[in-house]
Amino acid sequence: MVAPLSAWPWENLGVFKYLLYGPLAAKVLYSWIYEDSIKDLWCFHILVICALRGLIHQLWSSYSTTLFLTRNRRIKQDGVDFKQIDREWDWDNFLILHALLAYMACLIFPSLNDLPLWNPKGFSTLLFLHVTVSEPLYYWAHRYFHEGYLFTHYHSLHHSSSVTHPYTAGHASFLEHLILSVVIGIPIAGSIMMGYGSTSMVYGYVSAFDFFRCLGHSNVEVVPHEVFIKLPFLKYFLYTPTYHSLHHTEMGTNFCLFMPLFDAMGNTLNRNSWQLHKKISSDSAKNGRVPDFVFLAHGVDLTSSMHAPFVFRSFASVPFSTRIFLLPLLPVAFLVMLIMWAWSKTFLVSFYNLRGHLHQTWVVPRFGFQYFLPFAMEGINKRIEEAILRADRIGVKVISLAALNKNEALNGGGTLFVEKHPDLKVRVVHGNTLTAAVILNEIPKDVEEVFLTGATSKLGRAIALYLCRRRVRVLMLTLSTERFQKIQREAPADCQNYLVQVTKYQAAQNCKTWIVGKWITPRQQSWAPSGTHFHQFVVPPILAFRRDCTYGDLAAMRLPDDVEGLGSCEVTNLFFNHPFFLITIINIIITCMLSHKFSFLTISIGGCWAVHHGKRSSARMPCRGRGSSARRLDTSRSWGN
Repeated sequence: MVAPLSAWPWENLGVFKYLLYGPLAAKVLYSWIYEDSIKDLWCFHILVICALRGLIHQLWSSYSTTLFLTRNRRIKQDGVDFKQIDREWDWDNFLILHALLAYMACLIFPSLNDLPLWNPKGFSTLLFLHVTVSEPLYYWAHRYFHEGYLFTHYHSLHHSSSVTHPYTAGHASFLEHLILSVVIGIPIAGSIMMGYGSTSMVYGYVSAFDFFRCLGHSNVEVVPHEVFIKLPFLKYFLYTPTYHSLHHTEMGTNFCLFMPLFDAMGNTLNRNSWQLHKKISSDSAKNGRVPDFVFLAHGVDLTSSMHAPFVFRSFASVPFSTRIFLLPLLPVAFLVMLIMWAWSKTFLVSFYNLRGHLHQTWVVPRFGFQYFLPFAMEGINKRIEEAILRADRIGVKVISLAALNKNEALNGGGTLFVEKHPDLKVRVVHGNTLTAAVILNEIPKDVEEVFLTGATSKLGRAIALYLCRRRVRVLMLTLSTERFQKIQREAPADCQNYLVQVTKYQAAQNCKTWIVGKWITPRQQSWAPSGTHFHQFVVPPILAFRRDCTYGDLAAMRLPDDVEGLGSCEVTNLFFNHPFFLITIINIIITCMLSHKFSFLTISIGGCWAVHHGKRSSARMPCRGRGSSARRLDTSRSWGN
């Protein structure tokens, strides 16, 4: 049975919970449109304050997940996984609660509309009430919530998050946030009742309250330890992210709101707080753990860039979809793209652990269209080369070139770098063979003819050569007779006539199996007959324009369930708008080989599998859909012998 006041009244409303802001918004709009001015000014202020508080949490979330800035100052090195993101999905429930309580206060006390904009006495009164009332009240309430029934039925929800995050600050039960409303409200109400209240005081206190709550849950140490060396007394008046993280790992200590003074007075101060803080702060200049393998990705377009983990965590945790309400942010994304083009270097964007191996995703700061600009190719290759040399220097075992980073026209599929630096210790790989195997595995056995675009690429060549050996007629779209003939000569003599060069899409108007390795427009798709299935290995995926045809997804697999710290759909959003790319599988397989985790490995077009201690096991990668806490979409492909 659910404990009283443990569940949120609107937890089943989903996104419709935001309609609870409706009465406030309606009142503001009505006054603005039909009256000379907004009479109930605090309705407007409540909406603005809620937006401001949401922005504070969002900015802290972005900062804490910007790994290229914070990776060496992270307190707990684990990542936030999908399960935690699911649990914290409705972290902003408390904003609705506080808005409704504030609205009730405005209805009960209409005089609040007469508050001045500024009153300096109010800030000193506010600070006094916070220190003498709010801090001890929160401290003792927090201690009681760690005992027996209250912890089991209420506070354990907050502690279910193994890695703290700014959104964790808002992740708690309804009862806890009712008490927190009292903690916040006492200094504000007290100052107003004393006649010292002001609008700026309310804005300032609520914003500072949320700022310090997010700071404590950020999992990134931002307070230099030198501050406490020069001002030793300050450590009793300001907590740090390290201080609060100890509360989440050793729950019997560090209960305070913002001031460790009350833990010292209550004999609950963790004696390791300052030493751990100094260690993490001092080690921030040192490099962290070296990854075993690196996935070198790139951006696709401006829309997908807004689904990066450090932009919107919730969007990064689900498969890509276009969100209309993000379109106003496109000018900002465009400006960031220009800045990245001019100054940015390859950077870390995400990581996870799999059976003791650390996987990191690095991003070349370029978008898809830039790879097709002749004057930009040299700069792109320079960034890729720098990333490879850096990986080699720090001891990475494997680095995988994703999608356009291994473009044949750009760098020969990575051979440019390997030949230029023959002494590389890091393995430079790509997933073409495995990708081809997955695509070929889903082509029906009775197919007699296919139409292939991107036919002279490495993947296209491999697919064409394999299919012709199966006596499948391959219509290879290419304008280069020389490249076509070169591939044709590689086929067995009795199979060469199955490879046919075509130069126009019209040649495939009777072929119902298209394998797309080069992006095609809706107009080019129109040449396909009704009932055609489009297999694809093109990045980004083609538009599903034809309703009378079917479209395959990019080849993908699922990781094992014991993957740790994976909280974004990896290449899904920022890079390829699809579950997980096969090149990551190649990363894992080769790294495991280098670590002697596999007895042996065979990769071929006919059969791709990894044998783990003599048993065949398929690697799987997580794909997620939007929904409940168990939202998952299994779009993985069958693959194997």
